[in-house]
Amino acid sequence: MKLLILDRDGVINEDSDAYIKTLDEWIPIPSSIAAIARLSQAGWTVAVATNQSGIARGYYDLATLESMHARLRELVAEQGGEVGLIVHCPHGPDDGCDCRKPKPGMLKQIAAHYATDLTGIWFVGDTSGDLQAALAVDCQPVLVKTGKGERTLAKPLPPGTLVFDDLAAVADRLLS
Repeated sequence: MKLLILDRDGVINEDSDAYIKTLDEWIPIPSSIAAIARLSQAGWTVAVATNQSGIARGYYDLATLESMHARLRELVAEQGGEVGLIVHCPHGPDDGCDCRKPKPGMLKQIAAHYATDLTGIWFVGDTSGDLQAALAVDCQPVLVKTGKGERTLAKPLPPGTLVFDDLAAVADRLLS
């Protein structure tokens, strides 16, 4: 199985330090939507693992989050692709869950859903937490410079981390 796992905010859509709280605030990175569609058309399964502590903080509800993900699926479908499983962690940083990145719970959930081993699977993110979650399950950590990626790049990266300008560049590499 050709599986690619993506973080959401900062990789697929614009990120905000004030949280993405409404469908109107969920602004896709156009090249990312096209990249997901291209990968899907080429036989890749593209799954998403996203921390959404704004739910625990009361900034938005599950219905709002689901509307954002429905919009993501719609935009990718308009370009002839599809998005696979989307998992989210609704917990806050101090809730002690095992799903919030940098913990690997969501990645394990994706592995179980697809009945696959994650060793070597690319996990694309824009934060240190994403890269740490990837390492915890033997995924290949991949950093994009979009979102918080430039900030993350200013810190030491885990050995072997691949770095790309954006998700479109990741797709170009996987499809070449």
